[in-house]
Amino acid sequence: MEKTTATLVRRTALTETSLIVHWCSKECGLIKTVAKGARRPGSPFAGKLDLFYEAEIELVRSRKSDLHTLKDLAILKSRLGLRQSYVQTLAASYFVKLLDLVAEPETPIMDLWDLLNRALDYLDKSPADLRALLHFEKELTRLLGLTEEGRPPVNCIADTFGQIPRQREELIGRLA
Repeated sequence: MEKTTATLVRRTALTETSLIVHWCSKECGLIKTVAKGARRPGSPFAGKLDLFYEAEIELVRSRKSDLHTLKDLAILKSRLGLRQSYVQTLAASYFVKLLDLVAEPETPIMDLWDLLNRALDYLDKSPADLRALLHFEKELTRLLGLTEEGRPPVNCIADTFGQIPRQREELIGRLA
């Protein structure tokens, strides 16, 4: 079994009783786990698998695929402030989607994990604003080595990765 601290960034139904849970971890990068029985009443995972929760997770790596088995978790931060408004949740989702766009699965991303968690912690306590969005994009391009003098960071990301998550346009509109 392997232990790591991770932030829950996506979850989808796998079966009537199980979930696929995507995590962002400092040591493991972007990883997927199956939470068997998580949708069953009385599951040990009940109430613990919500978006943007930071947890210490125990997983068993699969030898055959990139879908590992989640064995246990302990919540470290619930970040309930991200649910106070749609804009808070939209900003957090944009940051996660942007990270998902630029990071390779199952590759350690220590600096990117730290950036994401600082951003989520900020949004947990403060209203989303344009300054936070632009700062996240600027720091992301700096960490990836994509910064170009005189060019907006979002353009550097779009040129390198071919797109920007669609949430950005709506988020900019709501923050303006």
